[in-house]
Amino acid sequence: MSEDPPSKPSHRTWFARLTQALSGEPQSREELIEELRHAQTNGLLSNDTLSMIEGAIQVAELTVADVMVPRAQTVFLPIDVPQKDILNIVIESGHSRFPVHDGDKDEILGILLAKDLLRCLAKGAPCDIRALLRPVAMIPESKRLNILLKEFRLSRNHMAIVIDEYGGVAGLVTIEDVLEQIVGDIDDEHDIDEAAKLIQPQPDGRFLVSALTPIADFNERFGTEFSDDEFDTVGGMVTSEMGHLPEAGEEAELGRYHFQVTKADARRVHQFAVRVGD
Repeated sequence: MSEDPPSKPSHRTWFARLTQALSGEPQSREELIEELRHAQTNGLLSNDTLSMIEGAIQVAELTVADVMVPRAQTVFLPIDVPQKDILNIVIESGHSRFPVHDGDKDEILGILLAKDLLRCLAKGAPCDIRALLRPVAMIPESKRLNILLKEFRLSRNHMAIVIDEYGGVAGLVTIEDVLEQIVGDIDDEHDIDEAAKLIQPQPDGRFLVSALTPIADFNERFGTEFSDDEFDTVGGMVTSEMGHLPEAGEEAELGRYHFQVTKADARRVHQFAVRVGD
């Protein structure tokens, strides 16, 4: 009496089902994504898995300029300030890596890691900041994200300085910025705290608004439609409206919104008090 053949598994792996779903051999990325969405509708892929696959495909179409942190929002460290001031900036910003310059933000000397600084300070002796700097990678705004991600992996760098067409510093990009295009936003407690600090409502009905607040965030918070084609931040927009670098106490009207400079120094504006008109 012959033995019955072993029973086949009652289910197939998701990869086998996906392979069958893609048997139509899509001829373009659009067709591939459509097939993937169809597979998700049929229960072959979860929403999260589909989102990550779409993100991975999209990375090849995006450039550094699409995801970088603009220069206006980048925390730079000047190398010639007292170490206690550098430490305060590191602690207040909450970042782990900082581009360091020697008086000119277009001339980056290297990258300072917060852990290197803290390890040095823990020894109790003065630190030679120059000796702590790591090499800096300079990349163009036009570099594709998939190529950048490969370079990050091979070099083990986590940050690169972005250069514009004129050779100036346009901003920076981190490996986290690239990965977020695949897996979605990677928020931590510092991100939440910083978002809350950008626009703070006051008891008198005004709002304290950081000059580094992205115009897109301001528009979302107040339902406005200020353009961010020329400037990325509220500080850049208001400074342009005034026509000069304003001092504390100066005021400007943009539509229904009254901006008063509450904090500024010789180089830039830091904060506004904003009142919404009728």
